[in-house]
Amino acid sequence: MFIYNVKINGSKVFKIFFTAIVVFIICVLCFVIFRVFAGANSESISSSQGCVQSNGVSDISANNYTNVLKAVHDNIDDYIGIKIHFTGYVYRLIDFTDSQFVLARDMIISSDFQTVVVGFLCEYDTAKSFEDTCWVEVTGEIVKGDYHGDMPILKVTDIKRASKPNEEYVYPPDESYIPTSGIV
Repeated sequence: MFIYNVKINGSKVFKIFFTAIVVFIICVLCFVIFRVFAGANSESISSSQGCVQSNGVSDISANNYTNVLKAVHDNIDDYIGIKIHFTGYVYRLIDFTDSQFVLARDMIISSDFQTVVVGFLCEYDTAKSFEDTCWVEVTGEIVKGDYHGDMPILKVTDIKRASKPNEEYVYPPDESYIPTSGIV
């Protein structure tokens, strides 16, 4: 019969356990800090927002349209020169010139589906050839302009007629958007 006597040093086990926990916490903190400062701007935003394409044109979807619109209006200077692509309908106000229109979407603002028109002010030389409320697909570059104050204006480089999308409405910006030039 064998009797095996094991004596465990409690302070040594505690030191090893405590050291392992501290090393684990440091590793987790390093990973989180890396994701926040390095990973969020490059891969997290482009994959979660799904808008940056390899050709340098940001493809905006109905899901992120109002977040992008709000971010661009809040920080115009950060977005000058950014190229975007989106589908919306032509909307004009009485004081617009013949070359101006809003690339618009209807934003639902209440539970009973009340909407307001939101969108980018666009400039295009032959904009008058597109009638009000027709759906268009637009590619253009954001510039700083003046319409009752500083405003981002989309200088249209390509425009073509489009059919009404399945996701016709957009929703107010959520609180998860990041107001930096990284989201477009």
